[in-house]
Amino acid sequence: MESTLITVVSFIVVLGILVFFHELGHYWVARRNGIVVEEFGFGYPPRLLKLFTYDGTDFTLNLLPFGGFARMKGEDAGDMSAGSFNAARRGGRAATLIAGPAMNALLAIVLFAASYSLGFPAPAGFPQLVTVSPAAEQLGLQPGDVVLDLAGTPAQVPAQRDADFTILRPATASGPSEILVGRDGRTVALPVADAGAAWQAITAGEYVPALMTQVTGVVQDSPADAGGIQPGDIVFTVNDSLITYDFPMNRAVSPHLGEPVMLSLWRDGQFVQVTATPRADPPPGEGALGVQITYVTRMGATDFLVGLWRGLLDTLQYALLVLQLPVLLILGQLSPAEAQISGPVGIAQLVGDAVTATIDTGFWFPILRLSAVLSAALAITNLLPLPALDGGRLLFILIETIRGRRVSPEREGLIHMVGFALLLGLMLIIT
Repeated sequence: MESTLITVVSFIVVLGILVFFHELGHYWVARRNGIVVEEFGFGYPPRLLKLFTYDGTDFTLNLLPFGGFARMKGEDAGDMSAGSFNAARRGGRAATLIAGPAMNALLAIVLFAASYSLGFPAPAGFPQLVTVSPAAEQLGLQPGDVVLDLAGTPAQVPAQRDADFTILRPATASGPSEILVGRDGRTVALPVADAGAAWQAITAGEYVPALMTQVTGVVQDSPADAGGIQPGDIVFTVNDSLITYDFPMNRAVSPHLGEPVMLSLWRDGQFVQVTATPRADPPPGEGALGVQITYVTRMGATDFLVGLWRGLLDTLQYALLVLQLPVLLILGQLSPAEAQISGPVGIAQLVGDAVTATIDTGFWFPILRLSAVLSAALAITNLLPLPALDGGRLLFILIETIRGRRVSPEREGLIHMVGFALLLGLMLIIT
């Protein structure tokens, strides 16, 4: 019951925000093109009360909490009087229609940026020191040491040295503590007088992120199984070659097919050595050693401006995906099951799961990311040239431009009404 309530409420709130910003875009641009907006509603009718009137627009509170609407004068009635949507010039009508999807695209960029700047799962490793700063040398650190823990906090760094984010770590308190390092296959604890200064000393030198490839599964009777590799192991080296983001495990193993290889693994707070012989011709999907691996991840964060750039790229990526999806389905290159098309119920479940994950982890990433994806999808979907959508209305403006005269508003309205009914039926079928 509780999970169902979370799903329903979360879906209403997220959908409401996305639709509200969409309609806000229409309202703002319509007003600037001389189009009268008779009502801007919070939620959908029936109306509960009129909040206030501003510049000729009634702002109302409505019963159904699904976003909002901007009702423009004569939008669907064929009204050609001054101030109506149909009486506005072509450019003004087009800009008003585009403004809704544009606002959703802008919202997607901001939500993506927030997800990156507030914390997102990022590949992370532990720094293996290549060079040691004078301050780190005084702490007893040596080249080749892998810094595992500082003051009780995992000493992880981004998996790539040139990453545009940092790993979120608790503030390192000043005062006596210790550093735990991996050295020559064993762990060594080094006392430090000031943990905060110690971290600055560690990261001042050159290092390579290590211990970032984790075994998630081992195929029964595979070389990994026979060699004693276990789920949860973190791979340190293969034949003394350090496994990193730029030198992954498969590159280290592939030159030694059919030959025994020595793997150094981090397991339960200590290093263990195992030997396995990778297969030259493994069964399909198993790989040479017979392991499933993933990158170790920790929560990372970017600067907000970096997040905005990432958000722009992500929004363009998802917009392109929405455009490609129907083409791939029509060409038979993608099945409906593979496309994972969801109706309102499926989307509601995704939103509920994202909110639950946000509550459980304490990070906003799951719900911010999903909301950004939905906003980007809403932006591009509304621009598709289908009746009842903004893109369908834009198509009629394009036809008007080519013909030199417009389709009668009454006929256009009928087409949009039929299109809306068909889209509603499609949504019910998907659901």
